Amino acid sequence: MIQSMTGYGKSTVVFAKKKINIEIKSLNSKALDLQTRIAPLYREKEMEIRQMIAASLERGKVDFSLWVEKDESQLASPINGAILEDYYNQILTLSKEKNIPLPQDWFYTLLRMPDVMTKVEVEELNDEEWAAVHSGIENAIQQLVDFRKQEGEALYKKFSENIDKIEALLKSIEPYEQSRVAKIRERIVEALEKTINVDYDKNRLEQELIYYIEKLDINEEKQRLTNHLNYFRETMGGGRGQGKKVGFMGEGVGREINTAGSKSNQAEMQNIVVMMKDELEQIKEQVLNVM
Repeated sequence: MIQSMTGYGKSTVVFAKKKINIEIKSLNSKALDLQTRIAPLYREKEMEIRQMIAASLERGKVDFSLWVEKDESQLASPINGAILEDYYNQILTLSKEKNIPLPQDWFYTLLRMPDVMTKVEVEELNDEEWAAVHSGIENAIQQLVDFRKQEGEALYKKFSENIDKIEALLKSIEPYEQSRVAKIRERIVEALEKTINVDYDKNRLEQELIYYIEKLDINEEKQRLTNHLNYFRETMGGGRGQGKKVGFMGEGVGREINTAGSKSNQAEMQNIVVMMKDELEQIKEQVLNVM
């Protein structure tokens, strides 16, 4: 069954007191248009992440975000107690030896000394953490795919209703199509006899009527339209990646409806054609969202 290009997925991974958030959303696009925002620690894996997304989503304007929330206790730089104590002892010794007054605010003095505030080491991504994040990304992508499938089912149902209505409207043309031959003949004869008021060759008139009516015949258009509608249904059931085909089928349906409309010289038939066009417009509004 067809899938929509609209989707959303989110996953959260907790690892080493870090909360790693993964979010991915998509809208319709002719090709895969992928934008990423990735926390610095995981940027070395960007190409792998892109490949994962491309393999599963194929098309759409995709926005991928990966960010980290750390435990607040980890945000403050830790104080190196051993270095602080060594500075304290050194200051006491120098104060006695050099007869220098001790500082009034010990913490203000000591915390400004080099290396008292322990430098945070640069993080490195290990295999265990990446395995956890990788699983989270897969989960978010799968959520988006499931969302697309649900949207695709809704589109399938709506398109099927539109196609059924177009098919029913097409059948409703038949009674008017059969009666219009007599009406065309009656109108032309009446014009010749009353308006123009001339004698005419009835055999020649019949020949001209046959030629004229053949030009207005829409049986071929009806047959082609029926074929397009059937193929539209088959294409919708073909799984994902059918968006372009469905679009082409919609264009084909439109061509046949327009041609039938141009040949419909009867008000009732033209009204039916207008209703068919309305159903087709509803399909066109959503067909660009099919993957």
